[in-house]
Amino acid sequence: MADRCICGVDPGLSGALAFIFQNDPNRVAIEDMPVADGDICAPLLSALIRKYAPSYAVIEFVASMPGQGVASTFKFGKSYGQAIGVLGSHNVPLHYVTPKKWKLRFNLLKADKEESRAKALQLFPACSTSFARKKDHNRADAALIAKYGLEVLFPWSTSA
Repeated sequence: MADRCICGVDPGLSGALAFIFQNDPNRVAIEDMPVADGDICAPLLSALIRKYAPSYAVIEFVASMPGQGVASTFKFGKSYGQAIGVLGSHNVPLHYVTPKKWKLRFNLLKADKEESRAKALQLFPACSTSFARKKDHNRADAALIAKYGLEVLFPWSTSA
């Protein structure tokens, strides 16, 4: 059986991508969102998609939040669209998941960024250096989004 790769995307300039493989779901490859000159660097993101060749991607579905400035909302939306566009240019099927839905899957009930990092450390001990710093919560989110995709969209491929 071919090793299906699922890409989890925590969008935004400080976001990350995680690539989890069906034949070894306890390991995950983590990449920070490539950024250049204050924007997602589409050619570098494209190179990552080529490198890992995901057969499917799961991206956190986001929207503007009350009280968020217009400029920051626009900038975040632009980054979100760039990530979706690059994945689309590689013909990677895309699934959107709300934060509430993927967090509920892992029993993450608080709005605490440390909670997802702790869960990623627990689920992916072989990759603990990827989640070692407090600021690595975006990497943890991407890894958990990828695991969500593998377990929910392809449940027969995991023991979960």
